[in-house]
Amino acid sequence: MSPITFSTVVEAIKTLSTNEKQEIQFLLNHYICEDRRDEILNNFNLAQTEAQNGTLNFSSDVDELKRLIEDY
Repeated sequence: MSPITFSTVVEAIKTLSTNEKQEIQFLLNHYICEDRRDEILNNFNLAQTEAQNGTLNFSSDVDELKRLIEDY
């Protein structure tokens, strides 16, 4: 069995009915929300670990925040 490619999926979606396309749109939006929630949870857990280790950095200085982001 050959692997499914992005273009194969796109071509298959083109052949679906409008209702089926809307269902796929609903499912994709749902999956994207789930992925984003997982990402937020992972970032939260990382921040908690950094806070416990004393490596979490805070600043109200914009230049310092930019530097921290660049270092990340």
